[in-house]
Amino acid sequence: MKQPLYRSSFISLTETQGRKKFLIALTVSLFLTGMLVAAFSSGAVGSPVHSPVSTPPHAMTQPGPSQATHGFAHIVKAVRPAVVNITISKVMGAGFPEVPGLPDWFKHGPQDKHFFGMPPMPNPRQETRGMGSGVIVSPEGYVVTNHHVVEGAQSVTVALLDKREFTGLIVGSDPQTDLAVIKIHGDNLPSILWGDSSKLDVGDYVLAIGSPFGLHSTVTQGIVSAKGRGGIGITQYEDFIQTDAAINPGNSGGALVNMRGELVGINTAILSRSGGYQGVGLAIPATIGRHVYTSLVTTGKVTRGFLGVGIQAVTPDLAKSFHLNRPDGAIVTEVREQSPAQRAGLRRGDTIVRYQDQPIAGPRELQRAVTTTPVGTEVAITVMRDGAEQSLHTTIVEHPMGQQVASAPNPDTESQLAGLTVEDLTPRLAKQLGVDGRITGVVVTDIRVGSQAEKAGLVQGDVIREINHEPVQSTEDFRQAVKILPNERPILLFINRQGTPLFLTVKV
Repeated sequence: MKQPLYRSSFISLTETQGRKKFLIALTVSLFLTGMLVAAFSSGAVGSPVHSPVSTPPHAMTQPGPSQATHGFAHIVKAVRPAVVNITISKVMGAGFPEVPGLPDWFKHGPQDKHFFGMPPMPNPRQETRGMGSGVIVSPEGYVVTNHHVVEGAQSVTVALLDKREFTGLIVGSDPQTDLAVIKIHGDNLPSILWGDSSKLDVGDYVLAIGSPFGLHSTVTQGIVSAKGRGGIGITQYEDFIQTDAAINPGNSGGALVNMRGELVGINTAILSRSGGYQGVGLAIPATIGRHVYTSLVTTGKVTRGFLGVGIQAVTPDLAKSFHLNRPDGAIVTEVREQSPAQRAGLRRGDTIVRYQDQPIAGPRELQRAVTTTPVGTEVAITVMRDGAEQSLHTTIVEHPMGQQVASAPNPDTESQLAGLTVEDLTPRLAKQLGVDGRITGVVVTDIRVGSQAEKAGLVQGDVIREINHEPVQSTEDFRQAVKILPNERPILLFINRQGTPLFLTVKV
């Protein structure tokens, strides 16, 4: 089962007070338990307990033996003053609670007309306060935090470790990466230098600093558990650092630093069944954070590079179908008209394996590389086409914002491709499916449970446009294509799913 996701930096003050009482009681209980355990484990009550000191294995980015023995105090002293506590206030309309069966005139009537001869009731408003964390990344007072920390804020207060408080001004916010920038005005402000998160290795030590449960300037230590985490559903652009450094509600927007005291990530979420720490924290890497920060500060918006391709990951089966040596790169599923990709000569079915001489392991790496490329930059793209490598060039333009929305539907007619039922794509169905009216193909309306098509990932509503690179424009084309399929080779399908083009392989 997929773990619940928490982006819970917005903590009400009432919740915080209750949690503080609970934490005090828990601390006392653990302290007494620890004393008893220590006493009995030593063989006699009151005897000293000596624990062996272990030294972690050496690594290029790991602390030396002296640091491992004495902890990370020198790093904490350098960076902790620049990690701030953020308090925001929102004014929200309380309205009427939703009660099943309650007539609309009771819930909404008093707002706009007289109710039993009484004047209209004003909409009650209440102030809600919340807390999170942030990082000062410039002596001029620029603070990086999460978008969800400051979203909808009427006022922002930034508190430093030295107990100074400032009113913060939101410079800009980017929901697509869950990042925001706040500006404060003050003298002798501490700051943290940006680090290069791409140089982090799994297993490297990191420190997380923030205000969990409103406990200011809390430091936790762990390692990098994984890199490049995506597909989680938090933001549009996901390339998270996973860490086991304890991250809890209130840590959002805080710092993830390496052993050089550099900012390598912005803590943003936890995967947890309880809502608290379970060893899986997620941070936005500095490679993304620094780009968003620079763009917001210099232009007031986030400017992203745009290539103009639809892409998908290379599976082992697709690697065979596209004559690739290994399942690396990003397969081009769509080339936008009048885009840099079209001008470069990219084609559907090309596999992008290098971008600006950097290897591309998958779609996420390509997306990050393109979006952080400055607009107007001429770039080199290496693709595999029909088993041969080709070099292409184009100039990156600014990303035109916009998303497609789609729906899904049903109906019926039979065919033979591994238990599939299809019907012609009509203008009505195309509109329901969110498919461009110029696209032709057949719509999958039913899939036999346990069939190879189901195992391949086909779902109802998929539009099959090609079979083994041959166009399919009708159910008749589909039947003819099925008749000539080879018996012992995978079938390569080109489909459109809710407006998104994809390749799939079906084993037969």
